[in-house]
Amino acid sequence: MSLRLSTVILPYLRWHEGGRTTWQRAEQLGFHTAYTYDHLSWRTFRDGPWYGAVPTLTAAAAVTEQLRLGTLVTSPNFRHPVTLAKELISLDDISGGRVTLGVGAGGTGFDATVLGQEPWTPRERADRFAEFVPLLDRLLREDSVSFEGDYYSAHEARNIPGCVQRPRLPFAVAATGPRGMKLAARHGQAWVTTGDPKLFETGTPEQSVQAVRGQIEKLADAAAQIGRDAAGIDKVLLTGFTPDRGRPLESLGAFVDFAGRHAELGFTEIVIHWPIPDSDFAADEKVFERIAMEALAQLS
Repeated sequence: MSLRLSTVILPYLRWHEGGRTTWQRAEQLGFHTAYTYDHLSWRTFRDGPWYGAVPTLTAAAAVTEQLRLGTLVTSPNFRHPVTLAKELISLDDISGGRVTLGVGAGGTGFDATVLGQEPWTPRERADRFAEFVPLLDRLLREDSVSFEGDYYSAHEARNIPGCVQRPRLPFAVAATGPRGMKLAARHGQAWVTTGDPKLFETGTPEQSVQAVRGQIEKLADAAAQIGRDAAGIDKVLLTGFTPDRGRPLESLGAFVDFAGRHAELGFTEIVIHWPIPDSDFAADEKVFERIAMEALAQLS
């Protein structure tokens, strides 16, 4: 698989004050996919503008033609598989079959408590995720689904006519633990990682490379257990959360070096954050655009 370059556009801009033109520019620059975060608020952006993922992606679908669109990532924190499936089928139709669902178990941020519940333990998140993904898989494939689980239920949920993409739109499953890896191996057309979070503050880039190599090996083991070849699973790295932080976007050469090291590990897609001034994702826009237009040619 050749390396693809994608971006993630945080939904903080008003649509008519930079939002629309940003998504259109992502298509002009040739990105494979433009993702957005599916949170109700997020970290340092909590007290500023922040818009919903599905309406944003729907608007982006209406003003682009070739660019793939997706979440990075949706989680059970405030989503239910039945209502999410209906929204995804609608979005897949509006976009003409250009949607990828990035999906993960969720974390302990604002989304974990915004509905009034206590944050779930890591085990509770894993338990819910293990039920959420297979049910969502069925809802996107089948015309009518009934299901009674420990956490989620569906009673004759209708999803006609289903996805434009068949048998359903692709899942990119974010996972690092053994149970999540099994879900990625069974249900994922792609697997997503941000690296090892334990290394973010004090680790080195070299340690990070070793850590993600280990993650890829665990994915391969999980796939082998069900008779699947992990070589057929796309491997996606969401940048900005490894010890390198924003350094790969400091120059074209720095990015080519970073992306090359990870392509050698087996990654098939690198995702970079669209620059946001005065934030953790600040970057020189001219350098960013040069990376978008020139980096892959230097890696081929």
